Amino acid sequence: MNSAEQASHAENSDRPQPPDPSVQPDEVLVEVVGCAAQDAHAVFSALRESFASDRAADDVPTEINGASATVWTATVDVTDLHGQAAPRRLTAPVTVDLQGGYWAVNRIRESLTHAFAVRVVGTAAGDQEEEVQLRLENR
Repeated sequence: MNSAEQASHAENSDRPQPPDPSVQPDEVLVEVVGCAAQDAHAVFSALRESFASDRAADDVPTEINGASATVWTATVDVTDLHGQAAPRRLTAPVTVDLQGGYWAVNRIRESLTHAFAVRVVGTAAGDQEEEVQLRLENR
């Protein structure tokens, strides 16, 4: 590199780069933890209004008798935003764990703010993925 190329490279290396789709996956694993089945359904329905999901609309979570803690899961593809979710009612606060690329997880978190009051209660970061724990409540 000549000195002009070196100066340009140094100047541009400090700027944030747009996400590389091959590094930032568009799918997020969503886990709804230890809540009533109807609350899990409310969360999955809100997500389905905004994005494609592997949970069909008629795939309603069901309670398991005698289970002390239940975890319901879905994989959500955030590539295309279908619309904003309408506000939903919960019977109690709900814990949701998200795992995926930074951009994709943030997109899920932002979409949930249209349906619920959202609070981040924990995070774990990696090179290309993060885990975020959210607390959802009624708006």
